[in-house]
Amino acid sequence: MTAFVVLVAALCALAAAEPVTAVQASKLQERFSWRSLDFAFPDERSRQVALTTGGFIPENNLPVGIEVWGDKLFVTVPRWRAGIPSTLNYISLSVSYTDSPKLVPYPDWKTNIEGNCGTGITTTYRIKADACNRLWVLDTGTVGIGNTTQNVCPYSILVFDLVTDQLLRRYTLRNQDTNANTFIANIAVDVGQTCDDTFLYASDELGYGLIVYSWELNTSWRVQHGYFLPDPLKGDFTIAGLNFQWFEEGIFGMALSAIKQDGYRTLFFAPLASNREFAVSTRVLRDKTMAESEESYHQFLALPNRGPNTHTTAQFMGDDGILFYNLIDQNAVGCWNSRLPFSKETQGVLDRDDIGLVFPSDVKVDAQKTLWVMSDRMPVFLISNSLDFKNDVNFRIYSAPVADLIRGTVCDVDHQANTVLPEDDSGTALAPLRPYTAPALPAVTPQAASYDPLPTAQVPLSAPLSRHPGRALELTGPAAVDGVTPLSVVSHGLGGAQSPGAGPGASSYSLQWWSSGRR
Repeated sequence: MTAFVVLVAALCALAAAEPVTAVQASKLQERFSWRSLDFAFPDERSRQVALTTGGFIPENNLPVGIEVWGDKLFVTVPRWRAGIPSTLNYISLSVSYTDSPKLVPYPDWKTNIEGNCGTGITTTYRIKADACNRLWVLDTGTVGIGNTTQNVCPYSILVFDLVTDQLLRRYTLRNQDTNANTFIANIAVDVGQTCDDTFLYASDELGYGLIVYSWELNTSWRVQHGYFLPDPLKGDFTIAGLNFQWFEEGIFGMALSAIKQDGYRTLFFAPLASNREFAVSTRVLRDKTMAESEESYHQFLALPNRGPNTHTTAQFMGDDGILFYNLIDQNAVGCWNSRLPFSKETQGVLDRDDIGLVFPSDVKVDAQKTLWVMSDRMPVFLISNSLDFKNDVNFRIYSAPVADLIRGTVCDVDHQANTVLPEDDSGTALAPLRPYTAPALPAVTPQAASYDPLPTAQVPLSAPLSRHPGRALELTGPAAVDGVTPLSVVSHGLGGAQSPGAGPGASSYSLQWWSSGRR
């Protein structure tokens, strides 16, 4: 027994003495990186006023979602903490930037006003550009995160014309679409045979539902299913050396297949606290009567387990039928080719980086078949609050051609001589359409926007001043009293002066950062 203990101790000492080599990405190429985010303020004076008054607190800004359309790389920044000047932003890919470009509010500063429920966007997470050159944005209307979350505005869907940057439509979800626990951080957009034949699917992670919105009918409904719930055995996470529990997280990541022979797509989805994938034909979801009926239960499919440590929050499937998804436990990006059966053996790992890909928060593929990945170290930001904004790179965006990423993996079935593909069966929800023929889609006629749609150098006419999520939203500005610089003491209920970003008991002077630009 003593010899055994000595042997174990020796092995432990040997393991401790040998440094652990972190895996680095070999295929994905780093395109952009930031120690902390910055924004393209109208001028430096506006930026300094924002910094001074708490309108911009760099260390409170965390990028979460990305999308690529044309020369724009969109980046979303949710208002989890105070000091987030803009939630929907972009980087111009056609302009030569530094490695850490400033984010440009989209479509302008005015639209990104916190708490401006009628015309603004308070918080958005993951967004989607469709084949009709529209950008779909779900505004949660929330500020804060976890037990600090407050809905200052109702959940709304905003659709922009990406060619003109005009707002095409704003739709507010019905009360019946959400519940007291609703939290929506992901959407998928299903374009049918025409641009009017479009549906948006929004995953309610904590309310355990799926909200369906029809562009043509301009209405929405809610779908319930047991597959939207978390797996009680899969709520334990270890990321970046942090162990924590996200056991309440249900349906999250979603992806849509190409249109199948029956004219519908397959929606793939996965609860966050789960290692399983599920699927359902959009034929079920698009039909409100069918979707809300008990008969629809058996139309949902439960796929086999992906394997251990395969929690995922973001998914994308292109016309080639390859499902790409983030592997947040493994600091990696995975894949599955839908021409193969779904099993542990048919899941591939495209690339891994134990430093750069800590929490790959979003995955997208653009029109040029380039895969893009955002990583943001989210658990370190939320749980340990220990990001080093001075010396460490915290946020990264990677990209690589899909063909290069899948080469040599199980997902590259066209170049594997021994691969036996199953016969197509249009009767199942997973059957791909080979070859895929994209429908001819007419252009969407944009509606006139109520504001200047192009990002300009103008300072917004009004801005949120709350330094504390959900508290004391001041929505007045120079537009109310032109030429007057508002200066007020904002009391947050519990007294005691605190620094920007402090808790709900803070009180502070609130000189609006945009006021300097009007002088």
